[in-house]
Amino acid sequence: QVQLVESGGGLVQAGGSLRLSCVASGTSFRINGMNWYRQAPGKQRELAASMSSGGITNYADSVKGRFTISRDAKNTLYLQMDSLKPEDTARYYCHAVLSLPTGRHEYWGQGTQVTVSS
Repeated sequence: QVQLVESGGGLVQAGGSLRLSCVASGTSFRINGMNWYRQAPGKQRELAASMSSGGITNYADSVKGRFTISRDAKNTLYLQMDSLKPEDTARYYCHAVLSLPTGRHEYWGQGTQVTVSS
């Protein structure tokens, strides 16, 4: 069984920084891609940042230049968020597409809350 567990959310003032982490645990999987989504109250979930298995990154226009997605060799995904704005307030979800012996599967973490005060 594979699990994604996020951490690192919290309350920060505008202009501040936070670093989110997502640990992918389990056995016998290969990462096809890992992403950070976010969902603000009353809004649809949106893709904030993505990283392919080859390390190619993409960002939503709203976070480009302020957020950085990365992944280490231990299958931990990070999102470094700098120059945070009140409009970045949302619940942030880690998402992964993994290949297992049983096939290709998608997984979601439980989310971590980020609140940016003005």
